[in-house]
Amino acid sequence: MGVLARVGGLLALASIAALALPAAGSGLTLNSVKSQGLVGEKADGFVGIVVAEPTAPVAALVKKINARRQAGYEAIAKKNATRLDVVATLAGEKLIERASSGDWVTDKDGSWRRK
Repeated sequence: MGVLARVGGLLALASIAALALPAAGSGLTLNSVKSQGLVGEKADGFVGIVVAEPTAPVAALVKKINARRQAGYEAIAKKNATRLDVVATLAGEKLIERASSGDWVTDKDGSWRRK
């Protein structure tokens, strides 16, 4: 299975896991903070905080999601003997494609915009 197929599979699993992943004691999920405009998908394959001063639970949720994504991207890169940034960038493209209308996403230059 190629890198792109593995990234697609990872994204399916990560999406399900991340949406169900609440920040400790807060009840926040990736879906809920995205819909509130607090976080968005970045072109580098990670979640980013959109607001200037996020709450501690939002920051903790983003950190936890990004750690899980990092581990998944590293595993795919290792299995396919490719660079981590290649896997993460492919994932970022797919995650931005799948983002809902109105969600925050970054362009390749890192600028936030509404999809």
